[in-house]
Amino acid sequence: MSILVNKSTKVLTQGITGSTGQFHTRACRDYGTQMVAGV
Repeated sequence: MSILVNKSTKVLTQGITGSTGQFHTRACRDYGTQMVAGV
C-alpha cells in the first residue's frame, strides 16, 4: 500500500491535545503543511 503525498495533501493530526502533538503540529504548520483537523 502506498501513500501519495504532494503539496496539496491535507493532514489530520491524532494526539494534537498533548504537548508533543502540539509541538510537531506547529512545526509542520510552520513548514507549510495544510493542517485541517486535530483529534
